[in-house]
Amino acid sequence: MKKKEAALEIIKKFIQTDPVKAAQALETLPPRDATQLLRDLPPSMAAQCVEHMPPAGAAALLHGASPEEAAAILHRTGKYHAADIFRSLDQNFSRSIVPLLDQEFSSDMAEMLAYPRDSAGRIMHTDFLSFRSDMKVREVILKLRQMAKKQLPAAAYCYVVDGGNTLLGVLNMRDLLLAAPEARVEEIMIRDVVKISPFTDREELVTLASRRHFLAVPVTGENGRLIGVVNTKNIIASTEAEATEDLQILFGASAEERPFSPVWFKITRRLPWLTINLATAFLAGSVVAMFEGFIAKAAVLAVFLPIIAGQGGNAGTQTLSIILRGMLMREVSVHNAWQLIKTELFVGFVNGLATGLMTAIAAWLWKGNAWLGLVVGVAMTVNMMAAGLSGAVIPLLMKRLGYDPAHSSGIFLTTVTDVVGFFAFLSTAWLLQSKIL
Repeated sequence: MKKKEAALEIIKKFIQTDPVKAAQALETLPPRDATQLLRDLPPSMAAQCVEHMPPAGAAALLHGASPEEAAAILHRTGKYHAADIFRSLDQNFSRSIVPLLDQEFSSDMAEMLAYPRDSAGRIMHTDFLSFRSDMKVREVILKLRQMAKKQLPAAAYCYVVDGGNTLLGVLNMRDLLLAAPEARVEEIMIRDVVKISPFTDREELVTLASRRHFLAVPVTGENGRLIGVVNTKNIIASTEAEATEDLQILFGASAEERPFSPVWFKITRRLPWLTINLATAFLAGSVVAMFEGFIAKAAVLAVFLPIIAGQGGNAGTQTLSIILRGMLMREVSVHNAWQLIKTELFVGFVNGLATGLMTAIAAWLWKGNAWLGLVVGVAMTVNMMAAGLSGAVIPLLMKRLGYDPAHSSGIFLTTVTDVVGFFAFLSTAWLLQSKIL
């Protein structure tokens, strides 16, 4: 017992020193051991670890605790992260936790969960500064001083509202300090206020943050009532998280996987997409199998297969990365999609001619057969055009179908470039076999 208490004290100090590394270490433990450790820790300490874990991983550990223990940990976790964890919990288990949570905390969490995951409503703060339009300047300044003695909300602006909490304007602190004490705030407020809906998606928030250098943006409901504020730092943080998720999803990994996630969690998230990738690899292999007898006669063709497929894959990835970034920054839309596709197809054609010519010359000089060089050059050009076309079309098509455009686009792109590259090369060589053999 004494050894266990001593070990817990060491773990507590570890959490206090570096909660991020402590959370990562907790994820490497077997689920049963990690859950038991959370139960042994004080709720405040356990919450510090949970705060730095992916929602799905944290939910999996909380399932092993009692509803009372899970509620105590969630209540001490930031309500925004707690809402994400709550969404990942089993429905029956989550229902048993709700009555144990503080009413204000549970209502705030329920309000956030009502909004789509990637919307402004999920990252907005409800602690903001607002004053009635009929208040005088001296009253506002006095109120700010009183609030500063306690704890001033981490707000960048002061907003002006009417009796129904409808947003009317925003106060510039310089104007507030220089205005006459008896002047009403509606006389000095800025009326042209940029505001957003709680259903505004993250892509629009990123665009707004890049074009307007505001520290925060007010969120209003359908009736114009001020319901929250989105800080720019939250937009940046969510964008960084999305970029990391997209990078992992692009190559078939889970968005919630971390370097120290449990082994079984990693396996179950990766294996389905690896299975799909295996199926697409067989598809590319079947193209080669169609020309198996011909390749046996002209073994030199096998040398150029990975060159053509690899070059097409690299070119397609370049296009894909540009398209995904453009979609994130809202530079790509339905109106300019066709122009973008034509542009990428032309770029693929020109790059294909250039690299195809270089490869053709290399093949000619190496094997002394100009016809072989021609076959390699034609196949390279065709595959580069297919790479540019598929790199632009795949994410746009997935977006149109309602899927995440980054979701394993790389797997589908590689399939296209492999199949097209192999078929273009081998079929052209077969047509000119009399010149090659």
